[in-house]
Amino acid sequence: MSSTIVHPEARHVLRTPLHVGESPTWDDRTGDLWLVDILAPAVVCIHADGRESFFRMPALIGCLALCDSGRIAVALQTGVHLMDPASGALELLCNPDGGRPNSRLNDGKVGPDGHFWVGTRDETIPQTTNGRLYRIAPDGRFTQALDGLKTSNGLAWSPDGRTMFHSDSSQQFLQSFDFDPESGSLGPPRRLLDFTNAEGRPDGAATDMAGFYWSAGVLDGKLNRISPDGEIVEVYQLPVSGPTMPCFGGPDMRTLYVTSLRRKDGLIDEEGSVIAFEVEVPGVPVPRFPI
Repeated sequence: MSSTIVHPEARHVLRTPLHVGESPTWDDRTGDLWLVDILAPAVVCIHADGRESFFRMPALIGCLALCDSGRIAVALQTGVHLMDPASGALELLCNPDGGRPNSRLNDGKVGPDGHFWVGTRDETIPQTTNGRLYRIAPDGRFTQALDGLKTSNGLAWSPDGRTMFHSDSSQQFLQSFDFDPESGSLGPPRRLLDFTNAEGRPDGAATDMAGFYWSAGVLDGKLNRISPDGEIVEVYQLPVSGPTMPCFGGPDMRTLYVTSLRRKDGLIDEEGSVIAFEVEVPGVPVPRFPI
């Protein structure tokens, strides 16, 4: 079955150029949108009134998560820290990757179990398979959930919290697991989809309330909407060539925000940015880190 091609009416919502925009996260309390610029490195906030705030980080940053306390959990190459958004001060929570060479924390998200799930990217050239996925508790304790990866990415959960989706951007596959929201335990992996370069390579992701998985196709300017059994049903052709991750937001969770990265390749000369457009099906809210 062929996919439906959609050309959304997208608007740019960030004035300041990004190097590698990632990890957009909607704050339902304030109407702010938080995200990271991996290479700046920085935490970025697009406030509800349009103001933009930048918090420079001391090391490369992979992702962030909102906390119950109002702080921001940030996954840096030096570990997971808690950031005070009033001062920008950082407090180390844990360092699950332990300073391993040729590795850095990458995509992450808080799961239905109240833990911060953070994966790593293998920085070896050429890549090996030293990538991992960690499960981090609010008290800083952590366990290793997966290994044998190259670029852990695309974390998202089904509306009922009983399925976890996960991709490997470098090995270009999407998999899912049965998930226990109480214990955070995973069932055996199910290989849902192997991507081609023409489908854009799977990057960051989000899920909607109908159970569909939205995956950024970073190589080809696409956002792929994928059914729970792994079929690409809709392809959103975006006005940015390097989309990195979507997230749902807005008062009704029907606004889709998408970060992108800087691309300068041949005829492409584009800065990283954030775009937004409206969709029909609302997104699955992302829990706060209970800390």
